[in-house]
Amino acid sequence: MVEGRACRRYGSKDLTGFRNRPGLEGSDSMTESVRLSAVVHGYVQGVSFRYYTRQRAQALGVTGYARNQWDGTVEVVAEGPRPALEDLLDWLHRGPPAAAVTHVDATWGPATGEFTSFGVRF
Repeated sequence: MVEGRACRRYGSKDLTGFRNRPGLEGSDSMTESVRLSAVVHGYVQGVSFRYYTRQRAQALGVTGYARNQWDGTVEVVAEGPRPALEDLLDWLHRGPPAAAVTHVDATWGPATGEFTSFGVRF
């Protein structure tokens, strides 16, 4: 359980051991902010992809932005706890009902703290 409720990604599993995996000593991976940079490919423009992404990101409590790129992709940059960003990344692979995502290129890095909310950029 995470803070007394089931986690959507991990169900009802006890995640206390998750924080103590090898390689994560000295960090609290459940709350430490990281940065997700993703480029979503497929039929993802003209289907409200950015607005649905903002809705999902706000529900997860992460910050950043989504914007259309000239090549027909959608760029998403988000910061927050890694489990929340992994949930967002899972959602990006599906997208909203009218989208047809073919693949997502994603990279992880340290959070910069430059965002205060999640928005749609033009």
